[in-house]
Amino acid sequence: MTPETRLQELKLVLPIAPKPVGVYKPVIIIGNLVYVSGHGPFNEDGSLIIGRVGADLDVDKGKAAARQTGLAILASLREALGSLDKIDRVIKVLGMVNCTPEFQKHPQVINGCSELFADIWGPENGVGARSAVGMNSLPNSIAVEIEAIFSLGDTD
Repeated sequence: MTPETRLQELKLVLPIAPKPVGVYKPVIIIGNLVYVSGHGPFNEDGSLIIGRVGADLDVDKGKAAARQTGLAILASLREALGSLDKIDRVIKVLGMVNCTPEFQKHPQVINGCSELFADIWGPENGVGARSAVGMNSLPNSIAVEIEAIFSLGDTD
């Protein structure tokens, strides 16, 4: 099953691919690697999920924000590549959680994105290397920011 078919099967709706708010490109392709800049949790209507996990948001709401961030990453990939089917695997995910100093469940929050990618590309190709860390703040008070690296399939 292809990633695009899987997206439809799961009835997932991608938000509009976010536009850069600084001097960077959302997606860069070098060889067969696709680098995705840090994305935030954009809802379908373009609003952001904001707040600090451990104060304003609990783990489940943080995890939902990470899943929404994953959907924003998928939207940027689709916009850059034309189809998610061109991606053959997730290589690396870096998840940053806007949280209180005492919060310690960063991996559980970032699982929202990682589980989404595993649902799209499967348990082998959808799970890559990963880091999940806590931050004192993130831009615009977003709950999470996630960047990722993917590989392209055969381009022949």
